[in-house]
Amino acid sequence: MRTAVTRYTLSPLWLCAALLLSGCGGGGSDNTPAPPSNGSGGTPPPEPKVDFSEADTAFQNFLDNNAVFDGISYVVVDAGGTLHTAAFGDHTEDTVVMLASTSKVPAVMTLMALAEDADASFDINQPIGEVLPFDGVYADRTPAQLVSNTSGIPGLRQLAVYGPHLCQYSFDDAISFEACGEVLLSVPLPDSHDAGSIFDYGGSQWQLAGVTASVAANATWNQLVDQYLGTPCGLEVFTFGNMWEDLTQWDGTAGSLKGRGNPNIEGGAITNLADYAKLLQVHLTGGYCGETQVLSEAAIAEMRVDRGGVVAEEPVPYGMGWWISRDNPGVYDDPGAFGSVSFMDEERGFAGYVAIDDYTRIDADAPVRLVRTEIIPLLQAAFDAAAD
Repeated sequence: MRTAVTRYTLSPLWLCAALLLSGCGGGGSDNTPAPPSNGSGGTPPPEPKVDFSEADTAFQNFLDNNAVFDGISYVVVDAGGTLHTAAFGDHTEDTVVMLASTSKVPAVMTLMALAEDADASFDINQPIGEVLPFDGVYADRTPAQLVSNTSGIPGLRQLAVYGPHLCQYSFDDAISFEACGEVLLSVPLPDSHDAGSIFDYGGSQWQLAGVTASVAANATWNQLVDQYLGTPCGLEVFTFGNMWEDLTQWDGTAGSLKGRGNPNIEGGAITNLADYAKLLQVHLTGGYCGETQVLSEAAIAEMRVDRGGVVAEEPVPYGMGWWISRDNPGVYDDPGAFGSVSFMDEERGFAGYVAIDDYTRIDADAPVRLVRTEIIPLLQAAFDAAAD
């Protein structure tokens, strides 16, 4: 794994460019019923296996022809479990990467699980000012608006004028998660809009959603992640931190993760392949991790409802955490600024996660472009061929 990276400090313009790019285990129980009879006394033949060789070749060719990236790894799952895992270059199946914006889907999953907890007092459609113990200009915004980028709070395009709002990108122990949330709520940003009027990706709105959940539950953000995803799904690495102030302090291990006390909700998670595969399976199993239902089918579906494409200004098809493909109907993805991307094909019933750890940010849009224009179509063709 690449561990040496060029040093960056928290330049608002650099961070804006980085973040704007981002344009559970379902193992059955031991007493699974036997397959049905095929009418001749035997059992039906196994379903044809999906051929992943063309996707593997495409990843290897990409790595061979790009001087920036040292390694790539990926995993593909369906409702039954992991179908394929492959690693290229200096990656292994255990490589841990910083996700940047590929953190967004798991962040929304955490919020939705909290909202469905009968013992919690959290509603994604409730104004956050009714939950937070401090007043502010954005008190009328709801978590659903915040994580669909339609809250009217300026997103990452306005990062250069964020000023005090930059507290959300700090791992300084003196900055607490809730105290930063109070700043975000109370300090107005230039070019703010009415809630529900514009799509403006990322930034303070996501952090406010996390702080609201934490306050509502009287728990830290990572405690919520562990309660609703980590424990039921058996996640071993996945957690949230905040490395944006100095990426060079990340050495590729969970132990080097900073900022857990002020985690960055939109872009602070780390993971390995196995953990993210389990999170993706939740979206294919009706909300289950193994035998535990962590989300309802309704919550899973609600994450895919287009909220960003129906606003009056700057509409872009976007659900809650998921970008909605214009060119490939039924496909959703969650790309990150360091090259990682997760994706799901709702019709064919598969999902995948690609890990690429480009922390230099050189040619950073190339991995997402590869996945969207080449890898997903190759996988779709492979699944279609196996179904014929």
